Amino acid sequence: MKLATYKDGSRDGQLVVVSRDLSQAVYASRIANRLQQVLDDWNYLSPQLQDVYERLNAGRARHAFPFDPLQCMAPLPRAYQWADGSAYINHVELVRKARGAEVPESFYTDPLMYQGGSDDLQGACDPIVCANLDWGLDFEAEVAVITGDIPQGCAADRALDGIRLIVLVNDVSLRNLIPSELAKGFGFVQSKPATAFSPVAVTPDELGDAWIKGRVHLPLASTWNGRKVGLCDAGPEMTFHFGQLIAHLAKTRNVRAGSIIGSGTVSNQGVTKGTGDKARTDWPKGYSCIAEKRATETIMDGQPSTAFMQYGDTIRIEMKNAEGQSIFGEIEQEVVAPLTPSSTAPQTS
Repeated sequence: MKLATYKDGSRDGQLVVVSRDLSQAVYASRIANRLQQVLDDWNYLSPQLQDVYERLNAGRARHAFPFDPLQCMAPLPRAYQWADGSAYINHVELVRKARGAEVPESFYTDPLMYQGGSDDLQGACDPIVCANLDWGLDFEAEVAVITGDIPQGCAADRALDGIRLIVLVNDVSLRNLIPSELAKGFGFVQSKPATAFSPVAVTPDELGDAWIKGRVHLPLASTWNGRKVGLCDAGPEMTFHFGQLIAHLAKTRNVRAGSIIGSGTVSNQGVTKGTGDKARTDWPKGYSCIAEKRATETIMDGQPSTAFMQYGDTIRIEMKNAEGQSIFGEIEQEVVAPLTPSSTAPQTS
């Protein structure tokens, strides 16, 4: 089943059921007004929503209307938790190699993860507001899951049973703020602004054979300013599957329904041709963030040549199934400057 949250003037929006082909939707208000309600009582409410979903796909749903991604908030506009992993070790290897740093052995057995801000999650078409381009604005195309309740100490294979929904993510990063924050030894804060999510969240069964043991085996497309720069396969090179990421988070605490866990930047290895001084590595599947492109440039040429995002830039992130149909809808955002103080100040007479 596919679910979305429509804007209604409130902080949490209105839950809608969306057809499989993303063409139609219907309000779910007779069952639940908010997605969090469904996550809190999944076993009782989700079968009712599934019935609506089946009627909608069969053309028998009452009061259906054309689905409009522009009206979507994040599926969970405010979440109890947003924790982002770094499950693709190739991404870590590239970024660290570019700055001459080794990858610690523990990174291959123990996932990296940070706790992000979950109080202001963005819709798929919301602008990326950046006050200063010197901060190094970057997109990051990812996959994430939304969970039910997961008990403390849950094993990785059991944690997979707690996955309720899957979404796409643009985990926006301010690259030039990251080094000084990490140097403090206390993690990301200012360098991780609001994260955006696909218009639609889907249950794992919607992925069919592409959902294999906690990994999505489909390409994730990143299109920057109208040019496709990445078509990275999200499955085979995911070092830690979602069950492992959830178990990592749940090692010392309960993970409650409505928690979102991200995969980190989807990344695929390059292909090296030639030997010795003539060796050259290409990345035929491209990249899911600019930092990775800059890292490959540094490795090959000694310095990066690709700039970070500018005002007016657009980023589109999408995943299609084997038949070429969009699964989650598109994340499509434009970089904008913040409103000036004069334009946001209350009017006085």
